Amino acid sequence: MNQEHLLSELNDRILHLKLNRPESLNAFSPEMITGLKDAVNHASHNPGVRAVILSGSGRSFSAGGDVKTMGTAGPADVYEHIGGLNECILAIRNCEKPVIAAVHGFAAGAGFNLALACDLILAAEDSKFALSFSQVGLISDGGGSYFLPRLLGPHLAKQFFFSGEPIPATRLYELGVVNGLFPLESLEEKVTEHASRLARGPGRAYAMMKKLIDRSFTSSLEEILEQERITQTLMTATEDHQEGVQAFKEKRRPAFTGR
Repeated sequence: MNQEHLLSELNDRILHLKLNRPESLNAFSPEMITGLKDAVNHASHNPGVRAVILSGSGRSFSAGGDVKTMGTAGPADVYEHIGGLNECILAIRNCEKPVIAAVHGFAAGAGFNLALACDLILAAEDSKFALSFSQVGLISDGGGSYFLPRLLGPHLAKQFFFSGEPIPATRLYELGVVNGLFPLESLEEKVTEHASRLARGPGRAYAMMKKLIDRSFTSSLEEILEQERITQTLMTATEDHQEGVQAFKEKRRPAFTGR
């Protein structure tokens, strides 16, 4: 798939998705959001995809909502646009493949929240993040009100939302929001290396890990223990488990197939 506002390339079982409106710092358009949702949903069920990288073209990851069009859309249009964004966020969260956000430049507003929806965030050392909604008199959309308090606690999340000021990637790395920092010139290489390791891993186990971790925020310990019990029982019948055990016995690296 290749369209104007979203570039897509599948290489060595890694799906590279690139937001492509560099003239507007990759601010969201309906076409971009729909294309991203469809691409991630397809990747989730495509056995030829083992990991997904989401990045931005030009100078930044994404500025989020397009400020140039704000104030011109009616309530019905806003409601529909955010509904499409919500579907995209849910597609990323429900994707059965690991999704990595590769952030450079700025990730602002819903662009920040889009990165938060991914499983991992790897960023350039000089990149910055901002929850800039308050600066235009808005609240968060794209799931930020859900993701950030769970990572940072309510007090720090409110501080970042209220101020709307840029947050250095180094600060978010210290807080555990960003998983890794790299020089800008080596970011793409490092992210691809990380995605390659995931692509060689036990895909079905990764999918189940994602579901259990996400469910843990709304489940009791008893519920999670039972879900682990059922899921682990099923996992012991997978080819990847059998290969992992055999590789351990033979003292070699397992060759997982995702089955």
